[in-house]
Amino acid sequence: MASTASGSLALPFGLVVISAAFLLQVEGQNLATDNVSVVEGEMATISCRVKNNDDSVIQLLNPNRQTIYFKDVRPLKDSRFQLVNFSDNELRVSLSNVSLSDEGRYVCQLYTDPPQEAYADITVLVPPGSPIIESREDVVSEGNETELTCTAMGSKPAASIRWMKGEVELIGETTVEETYDRMFTVTSRVRFPVSKEDDGVPVDCIVDHPAANDLLAQRSLEVLYKPEVKIVVTYPEGLTREGDNLDLTCIAEGKPHPHQISWLRVDEDVPPHAVVTGADLYIENLNKSFNGTYRCVASNAVGEAYGDYMLYVYDAPTTIPTPTTNPGNTQDSRAGEGAPPKIDHAVIGGVVAVVMFAILCALIVLGRYFARHKGTYFTHEAKGADDAADADTAIINAEGGHNNTDEKKEYYI
Repeated sequence: MASTASGSLALPFGLVVISAAFLLQVEGQNLATDNVSVVEGEMATISCRVKNNDDSVIQLLNPNRQTIYFKDVRPLKDSRFQLVNFSDNELRVSLSNVSLSDEGRYVCQLYTDPPQEAYADITVLVPPGSPIIESREDVVSEGNETELTCTAMGSKPAASIRWMKGEVELIGETTVEETYDRMFTVTSRVRFPVSKEDDGVPVDCIVDHPAANDLLAQRSLEVLYKPEVKIVVTYPEGLTREGDNLDLTCIAEGKPHPHQISWLRVDEDVPPHAVVTGADLYIENLNKSFNGTYRCVASNAVGEAYGDYMLYVYDAPTTIPTPTTNPGNTQDSRAGEGAPPKIDHAVIGGVVAVVMFAILCALIVLGRYFARHKGTYFTHEAKGADDAADADTAIINAEGGHNNTDEKKEYYI
């Protein structure tokens, strides 16, 4: 793998590891080089650069100060070192198949009086193996806590681990262990409570390392939760009235699926002729004695839950004649069904007027009747007084004792 002019190194997986990129140059010297970071097994390039060279000799030494190259000659018998460029101003050498044993400080030396030196540190990066994620249990019930462990082994430097549950980042507890070969093993543990919403949600262990990317291990949560209950009225569609039938369906979902569904009536017995078929409750010929709370109870291995239906039976609808109205004023006789019938005040006023008129007519007739009989009595008495010479004769005459006397009558209107 070739180095860039600035000391950058192209790495596998599209990763670029940048050296410290600072110039190691002692004041007054003309020699310079760069630090290099390289992934194990790849290639590193060391560049010794000279400014204003006065034909001084350049050489490159390894960390043990053995000469790798003297000018363009390689005294060291290690074919992994190859000459890339040699001139008065640069000695550039490549090192292929880099291993951890190649890590250290390399020396660029310029034979002047006194000699000048510049140092290039080679850092070997070792990516971790594929992360391993483990769960304390395969299945967890809602409300309980679960624990996941993720391990990244054999890296240099130590890797870092992040956790994601869906779109939420979790904070884990990380431990780092250094092995005998200067490698590192990183372990991270995360604990969190689960709910039914976590069922099927992926949990990702993401490993970050300068020598690799896209290192990820994933585990999907499997959560058991108690049922959720919903009651659906299959019949009737509107109000429940006396004489109607009632059909209820209990819908229960849970994990695992509910193994038992039952119906009961809160604080009272279910009507004796009610029919329960699995999740369905059927009651025919409703009456108000059936009013109450009907409960559907569902259970599974996690727990049980219930849903309630409040039954209220209304009066049976009554038929009211539709009044004759002008076109455009016709009203729906069923408006307000389920509420008390509206009172027609015009009809009531008409009935009251008729009754009052009848009472008034009766009073007039009775008045005329009593007035007529009273007039006849006074007329007879007056007639007797007119024809008689004294009071006794008047009384006799009034009783009809004189047949030849003209009869006088008065009429009152």
